Amino acid sequence: MKRDISDKLCCFPRNKFGKILGYENNDLVMPNKIIEMGLLPQTVFKVLYQAPFSGPLYIEFGDEKSRIALREEEARFIIVESLT
Repeated sequence: MKRDISDKLCCFPRNKFGKILGYENNDLVMPNKIIEMGLLPQTVFKVLYQAPFSGPLYIEFGDEKSRIALREEEARFIIVESLT
């Protein structure tokens, strides 16, 4: 897979693969919740769907193809890069 641009998960396009690079601010409480859900740095993911009007993102990640929904506010903390 080829590296592309880095961005935040909240702005990531649907049906493309990306990799989590890190979090915007490690001192905030929100990254702990994200880490507990299994969204660790170097995790490969795909955005399956985003609800209308900036609603939650439904993503698939990891080797087990785990699926979770993240609020857009939570996705803003996650820095990602595109893998295409």
